[in-house]
Amino acid sequence: MVASKHDAVVRRHLEAEAARKMDETLATLTPDCVFEDRTLGRIFRDHEGAAEYYRLWWDAFENTVSPEHRQWTTDGALVSEVRFQGMHQGQFLGLEPTGRAVDLPVVIFISFGEELMAGERLYWDVGTLLRQLGITSLPSVHDLT
Repeated sequence: MVASKHDAVVRRHLEAEAARKMDETLATLTPDCVFEDRTLGRIFRDHEGAAEYYRLWWDAFENTVSPEHRQWTTDGALVSEVRFQGMHQGQFLGLEPTGRAVDLPVVIFISFGEELMAGERLYWDVGTLLRQLGITSLPSVHDLT
């Protein structure tokens, strides 16, 4: 079954990501992986782009990601609802650290290559994040790219 084959790589990915081991995290991704953050309107391509995306979050938050619901699609993709929880301890999207806790629901669509994850498409609510950080707005969109 495709899902069980991909379960192992998802498990390795989550373990490496939780430990913030960049090389091990990237080893679970195809070289041409694509990370699309729909909320930010940005696409991060290949291992270099994926590393940039992880650093964006890892540098800003001391965090954990807790999977809550997972559903395999008939074409072998994975839809996962997770909770991103952590403390805002570094700059994020031009926002100085607030020291405040976040508990952010995120939906991720994960695609796969033959043996590895080919990418993630992420959806999360910026309003929820801003309220939790006690901030009323993000810097200009032009500042984010």
